[in-house]
Amino acid sequence: MYFNPTQIALVNRSFGHAEKMASKYYRLSDTAWQRLRYDVRTRAFLADHERNENVFAHLCRYVYHKEGSVTGNLGFYFYRICLQDDRILDAVNRAYSFIKLPPLLLYIAVHELVHVIRFDTGHGNFDMDQEERKKEETKVHEITRQVLSPIVSPEMKIVLECFSERTNIFDTINYS
Repeated sequence: MYFNPTQIALVNRSFGHAEKMASKYYRLSDTAWQRLRYDVRTRAFLADHERNENVFAHLCRYVYHKEGSVTGNLGFYFYRICLQDDRILDAVNRAYSFIKLPPLLLYIAVHELVHVIRFDTGHGNFDMDQEERKKEETKVHEITRQVLSPIVSPEMKIVLECFSERTNIFDTINYS
């Protein structure tokens, strides 16, 4: 199951909105924001290693080296946000009576951008062990909730509640 053209447009709008909200939360200048190197891909455009059957989205990090660079120059990191269309759409279909696609996509977009910002600024370690990864996820969920707190729609409130520590509805329907 893949996003249709209307849903892809919604993904693009969600990430545009998420960028503005994350930028405001972190007080990033336009220049600082432009230095973050990332892209967003939907399932139809993911390599096999970028697919993950257990999450809505995940982050891949790549290292690019400049041609002709001297040894020791690492180049730069580039992040790819890999959306798992089938997982997202299945969760919405199963919980459609209360989970809507637009607020869920916005939550996912903000969450993944917070990861990119934290890893790029050194506030999080991309190469962490499983125990640290759990702590990082908890921290990123907290920040995501803070970033999205100005949105007062009932649909977003439900999504925020679903990702709270008290109630993780996505665990109930086998999505984390």
